Amino acid sequence: MTHRTSIAAGTDRLPPVLPRVAAAAVASLPSRLHKRLDATVERLAGVPVDRVDGGLSVDCGAEALVTLTPGPAGAVTEPHQARCSCLLAPRCLHRTAVLVASPVADPDAHPDPTSSTAASPTSGGSGSATGRTGGSGRGKLAGADGASAGRTGRGAAPSKAQRAAAGALWRAASAALAAGAPAVGAVPQAELLRAAHSARLAGLPRAESTALQAVRGLRAHRERQAGHRLAELVEVLHDLLYVTGRLADGDPDPALVGILRRPYQPDGTLEVYGVCREPVISATGYAGVVTHLIAADGRQLSFGDVKPGGPDRARDSARAVSEMGAVAVNHAVLSRGGLRITGTTVSPDGRLGAGKGVRATPLAGTDWSVGPLAELFARPLAEVVTAQLSADDPEDPARAGTALVGGDLMVIGAVGDQVLARELAPGTGAGPDRVPVPDGPVIRLVPVNSHPVLAHVANLRRLASWPGLRIRVVGRLDPARPSTLQPLAVGPVPGAVATLRLPADWHGRADLGYDQIQGNHLPPRDLAAMVEPVLAAGVDAIAESPLWRVRRLVELAVSGGRRAVGEAARSEGDELAGPLRRAGFTTAATVTAALAQESDRRGRDVFGRLADPDPDRYAWAWLAATAHLAATERELIRSSWTAPPVG
Repeated sequence: MTHRTSIAAGTDRLPPVLPRVAAAAVASLPSRLHKRLDATVERLAGVPVDRVDGGLSVDCGAEALVTLTPGPAGAVTEPHQARCSCLLAPRCLHRTAVLVASPVADPDAHPDPTSSTAASPTSGGSGSATGRTGGSGRGKLAGADGASAGRTGRGAAPSKAQRAAAGALWRAASAALAAGAPAVGAVPQAELLRAAHSARLAGLPRAESTALQAVRGLRAHRERQAGHRLAELVEVLHDLLYVTGRLADGDPDPALVGILRRPYQPDGTLEVYGVCREPVISATGYAGVVTHLIAADGRQLSFGDVKPGGPDRARDSARAVSEMGAVAVNHAVLSRGGLRITGTTVSPDGRLGAGKGVRATPLAGTDWSVGPLAELFARPLAEVVTAQLSADDPEDPARAGTALVGGDLMVIGAVGDQVLARELAPGTGAGPDRVPVPDGPVIRLVPVNSHPVLAHVANLRRLASWPGLRIRVVGRLDPARPSTLQPLAVGPVPGAVATLRLPADWHGRADLGYDQIQGNHLPPRDLAAMVEPVLAAGVDAIAESPLWRVRRLVELAVSGGRRAVGEAARSEGDELAGPLRRAGFTTAATVTAALAQESDRRGRDVFGRLADPDPDRYAWAWLAATAHLAATERELIRSSWTAPPVG
């Protein structure tokens, strides 16, 4: 029995492909077919796909049927798992195009025999690989520089092989930056994938991971995928160029190398309590659910069920059952209950292991207001935000965009898909419904994921319909936007009257990605308790500052390439850096002017003819502008949580 769909329904229906397999397919393709590869990949959007036993087949035309047979882990890890029926196979356009159109697999999640003897990093590695999906915005960009500047220990210098691998990645990335994302088609992407695999063999996990993120971001930009943000692609390219450039120059900072693996370590006996569930839809072709937990000692942990799949798998994982040793754990039950776990293992980023030696027994669920869960709401948001933005390590579990935060808020209105709220002042005993913090910032609550199969957007709209509603929120700080939270779950504020009234079996919380908040979950409409809705969020400290000129230029460099930056700089002239200097952003004006000047520089060959300039100087100028922009914006975001709203 087969099931027919089309690649247009989403490339998440194609299995992930290891980078070395896709890169090898492009390398083996005859050069005369390179120019046709991008057009062939685009035509695959309407090509029928049949799901067959053991894999799927893609009908690429007469006598050209490409069959993919993923391995047990759901990914194509060997060249022989992709076959084409045409006479030119395996060096054919059809097979190569299907492999290129498939998501890029995470090599750490799939065994790769060719890298089993990969060299270990030469350092002890206090840094870590930046392998997270989804960007962390300006906080991570600034943190990459701060991490290296703030370390005092130095490791051994990179080996010759590591410097060569980093140099190859630098050249591929700087060429992509100079060309601009629209011009980085399948062949340049394959160069990045090949260089990423070389970095893996050389023992450079941070460079490899960032290169794969860059390829995914370039594809998302070219395909105009929903949810893609140009700012995230800028962040990833910055990290890639920064790390590879420093390594190629022989910098011994161990943070630049990263660590090959993030091993699970024994953690004895743990008592963990569920906080909420979060649907996961990754750019790498994986989906599922992650349950966030708090240990009795206050650590934030997680237990996930994420496998190859798309949005439908994320939606259907609401009540997924995962094995933890000999125990079957229901994520819906765990998120509102607890477990006592023996023989457990925990990864450095807080993920719980599920090996055969793990034993778990259920614990009674606790409310957010008691026990270790109450610690999420014990400190003012401004204090928590300051601590998270100060974390330098890009993989620090306590950094902004990763760690959970909690707070009691009052809904005051909405703008688009954002809910506007203010933080409630600590209880004073003056009444059951606490008032907002005087002169506190307007906090924006934005959907973690706006995909229509999930409930985030609908639930936020329901909350916005009741201005004056008091809610207890658990979410993550958005380090890319001023005073912005991404809520994962909400619940009633203890002791409040104008607050949520959730079913008893929800245990005082609603997971915004899964649970549907209904009208009867809101308090009766009381005009005395409701407030006049706010329809504007006030002034955005970043959007209203002249820094938008710098951001526009660094983003234009990625979306349009070197020539687009040069044309923009010529058309604006003094208006590019002048407003920055007049506003006091003198360093920003300097690095912006340097980028504009370098983008317009043209060299000449030995015969005096104009030639394409070396992309190295341009890449370093772009790096300087991007790093300074990130650090400045991070400080503005920090201040947005403490300064009174304007406008």
